[in-house]
Amino acid sequence: MAAARLDYIAPWWTYWLHNFPHINFTFQSIDNTFRPEDASYQQSVALLACVGAVGLGLSLLVLAVYLCCLYCCHRDVDEDTKRPDACCVTWAAIIAGLIICSAVGVGFYGNSETNDGVYQLTYSLYNANHTLGGINNLVAGTLGSMENGVKQHLERLDEIFAARIDYVNALRFMRRMAGNIVNQLNALPDVSKANVDLAAIADRTASVEYYRWLTYLLLLILDLVICLVTCLGVAKQSRWLLITIMAFVVLSLILSWASLGVGVATAVGTSDFCVSPDKFIVNQTKDFLSANVAHYYLFCSPNLPNPFQQSLTIYQRSLTTMQIQIQGLLQFAVPIFPTAERDLLGIQRLLNSTELNLHQLTALLDCRALHKDYLDALMGVCYDGVEGLLYLSLFSLLAAVALSGMLCGIPRAWTLIGSRDRDYDDIDEEDPFNPQAQRMSYIRQVNIHSFCSFTSSLASEGSLHAAPPSASNVAPSSEYMNQSCCVGGNPRYENVPLSRGSPPPSYSPSMRTTYLSMTDAQIRHFGTDFQV
Repeated sequence: MAAARLDYIAPWWTYWLHNFPHINFTFQSIDNTFRPEDASYQQSVALLACVGAVGLGLSLLVLAVYLCCLYCCHRDVDEDTKRPDACCVTWAAIIAGLIICSAVGVGFYGNSETNDGVYQLTYSLYNANHTLGGINNLVAGTLGSMENGVKQHLERLDEIFAARIDYVNALRFMRRMAGNIVNQLNALPDVSKANVDLAAIADRTASVEYYRWLTYLLLLILDLVICLVTCLGVAKQSRWLLITIMAFVVLSLILSWASLGVGVATAVGTSDFCVSPDKFIVNQTKDFLSANVAHYYLFCSPNLPNPFQQSLTIYQRSLTTMQIQIQGLLQFAVPIFPTAERDLLGIQRLLNSTELNLHQLTALLDCRALHKDYLDALMGVCYDGVEGLLYLSLFSLLAAVALSGMLCGIPRAWTLIGSRDRDYDDIDEEDPFNPQAQRMSYIRQVNIHSFCSFTSSLASEGSLHAAPPSASNVAPSSEYMNQSCCVGGNPRYENVPLSRGSPPPSYSPSMRTTYLSMTDAQIRHFGTDFQV
C-alpha cells in the first residue's frame, strides 16, 4: 500500500529505525508493524527504552573501575611528573567541555526540529477537525430543516389543500423527496467520532510536546552551566566547586541516558508508523468508516470513485424536484388559497438554505482538503519530528560520554588540588619570593624609616645649642654632589635625597652613638631590629 504512494515517501531514516530488532520480554522477535495496543509491541518499545538504563549502568561500571584503579594503584607523584598530570586534567576538561558544547548545539537544533514537526502535526489535526466539524454541522442542520421545518409546513398545507386532491398529491410527493434527502444524509458516514478523536489527540499531543520541549531546554541549559562551572573550577582550583560540579554532573548524566532511551524508543515507534501509516489508520477507523471511504481520503486518487457521489446526486435531484413543486404551487395554488402562501414561502426558504448546505457539504466531503492535512501531518511527524528525535538522541549520547569522562577526571583534579595545598604548606619563610617574607621586609623598612626620623629629630635638637659653622667650611650641596659625580663617574647614593620608598643610608658614628644612648622606652617602641 505504501509503495503505491506517489505524494508521500517515507524518509530513509524511518526505514533504518524500522529495521531495529523488536524483542519482547521473553527475548522473542516480534513483528515490527506499528500496533500500540498490542502487549508484545509495547514490550519491544519498552526494551528499546532500556538502552538508556544499560548505558547508565556501563558508565557507572567504568567509573567504578577507574576509581578502583586510581585509589588502589595510587603512588606518590614526584616533582617531574606533577605538571604533566595537571596538564592532562586540564586538557581532559577542555575536551569534555568542547564535546558538551557541540552536543548542546546539536540538541538545540534537534529540539527545534521536533517542535516544528509536532506543531505541524497538531496544526493539521486542528484543520482536519475543523473540516469534520463543518461536515457534522451541515448534516445536522440539513436534517433539522427537513425533519422539523419542512414537515411542519407540509402538515399545515395538507389542511389548507384538503379540498384539492391534486395539490395534496403534490405535497405527498414533496414529503417523499424530503425523506430521500434525510435518508441520504443519514447514509453518510458518521464522522463525529473521528472529530472527537482528532480534537483529543491534538490537545494531548500539544500538551505533551510543551513539557517535552521545556524538559529538553532545561537539560540543555544544565549542560551549559556544568560546562561553564567546570571551566571555573579548573581555573580557580576550588574543591567546593568540584563537589558542586560532581553533583550536577551525576544528575545530568542520569537525565542524559534517560533521554537517550526515551528518544530512541519514540523514534523507533514513530518510524514504525511512518513506514505504513495507511494501514494503521484504516484499522483505527474501521468502526465508523468503511475501507473505501478511508482509502478515498488517504490516497485521494482520481482513479478511486467518490463514495459520496451517489448520495449527493440523489440529494441534489430530490432538492431540485421539491423546488419545482414549490414553484408550481406558488404559481397556481396561491391565487386560489392565499393562506398557503406563507407556508409555501417558508418551505422555499428552507430549500434555498438546504441547497447552500449541499454545495458546502460537497466541498467539505471532497478528499483534497483532508488529504492535504493528512500529508502535512505525515511530513511533520516523519520528516521533522523523527529527524529531530535523532539529533536529540545524538545530543544525549555525546553529553553522556562527555559527562562520564568528566566524572573520571574530577577525582584526579581533587588529588592535584590537595597536593598543591601541601606544597604551599612546605614553603620556606626565609624565601625572598614568599609573599609573607616580602610583607616582613616591608615592615622592617617602615621601622628603619621611623628610626631615621627619630635620629633626625635628635640631631635637629642638638643643632639648636651648637654654634653655627663658618660659611667657609660649608660646601653647597650641589657642589658636593657634583664632586661626588666626578669621582668614579656615578653619584653616591647616600648623597641623593631620600624619597618615601628609598632604602635607609648607612649608619654613621654619630647615629650609632645616638642609638646606644636610647632609653628603654624608645627601644620598646622601635623594637630590636637595630640591635648591634
